[in-house]
Amino acid sequence: MSDQLANLSLLAGGSDLVEAAKYYEDMPGYADKAVMLYHKAGMIGRALDLAFKTDQFSALDLIAKELDETSDPRVLERAAEFFANNQQYKKSAQLLAYAKSYAEAIELCRRTNVPLTEDFAETISPTKEAMPNTSERNKLLEKIAECCLQQSNYHYAAKKFAQAGNKIEAMRALIKSGDTPKIILFANTARNKDIYRLAGNYLQTINWKEDTSIMKHIETFYSKAGAYDSLAGFFESCAEVELEEYHDYEKTAIALAEAVRHLNRALDKNHDAYLSEKRNELDSRIRMIQDFLSIREIYENDPGEALRRLTALTEDPKAESFLRIGDVYAVIIIHNAKRGNYKRAHQMIEQFQQRLPRIDITEYIVPEVLDKICDEVKAPRVTRQNGGFQRDEDESEETVEYSHALRKQIEKHNFYETLDQ
Repeated sequence: MSDQLANLSLLAGGSDLVEAAKYYEDMPGYADKAVMLYHKAGMIGRALDLAFKTDQFSALDLIAKELDETSDPRVLERAAEFFANNQQYKKSAQLLAYAKSYAEAIELCRRTNVPLTEDFAETISPTKEAMPNTSERNKLLEKIAECCLQQSNYHYAAKKFAQAGNKIEAMRALIKSGDTPKIILFANTARNKDIYRLAGNYLQTINWKEDTSIMKHIETFYSKAGAYDSLAGFFESCAEVELEEYHDYEKTAIALAEAVRHLNRALDKNHDAYLSEKRNELDSRIRMIQDFLSIREIYENDPGEALRRLTALTEDPKAESFLRIGDVYAVIIIHNAKRGNYKRAHQMIEQFQQRLPRIDITEYIVPEVLDKICDEVKAPRVTRQNGGFQRDEDESEETVEYSHALRKQIEKHNFYETLDQ
């Protein structure tokens, strides 16, 4: 009879549903039918209350699926509380957002680490209509962004910071993502000096040496930021690459001159003692590089004068940091070896090794020349055959795959090769 009453009331509808629900509510063991009938009668709050009291979880899930932004806020908050108490935090946060309790929804996500997908982040984001106060809305959007950061969802975090008007934090979030194209795009659209500087700083942390477009972006961003000190530092880094990787002194000097030019621009804006000292240091380095280049030019016609000036460079304490000092030693050693002055050549080899104990001298002088010098003065060889720097057997010229930098040097007519001839 009881089961038939439920079916009949469903057919009748209206007040009969409510009367039947009350009847079942008072009967032990029939709470599920009462919840179902209240739900069908549209009494969502009553159905939820009874489901809460009697732990009707399946009924709660079913009812919760029908809740949305138009539902009674009190019902939504009650349901949210129940689901939170039963560790269903995402569902609870969603219901709180429906109830316009955005702060509570966001705090629940932060505290319980609810996974924030892009769609769910939008669900708990207050709309302009729901929260006309821009300041309050932006604060909540930033809290969502911080939750996204906490979960390493850097793109979502950047989006929320941007929606909150915090472009600096949006850029910082993007930088954490490592998404270079988006970082460049955001910097170009933001038109903010601080963001330009951040973008330039980030681009210097990636492999800019092999990508001319990245180098151009770095120069552009620092220029737009008016960050002439950073631009000078970048050109100094370019100079180091030209010297250490490509061994190109001419381009090194050009890059250093650019660094000095931008330091002058920085000093025009702000006379800083450190920048002034740095400019003087770079000027000194340029002069030494130009001196070394001029020595290489006069060597053919006046080797004696060239050797005198090269020897002076080896005695200059700044030469080791301003030049590849091994290049200076190489000219002196090869010059003496060609003229049969093996004793002097060997003395310079020893001086090189004492001064640069961690550097393989064969990076500057071919092993055959070094072996010849050592053999002539009856000294142990400094190459691999006698305990010198070891090379793998498969590092022969026939099998090695040269880097771009090394290929550039091999293809270029090299000053040191002419000395070996």
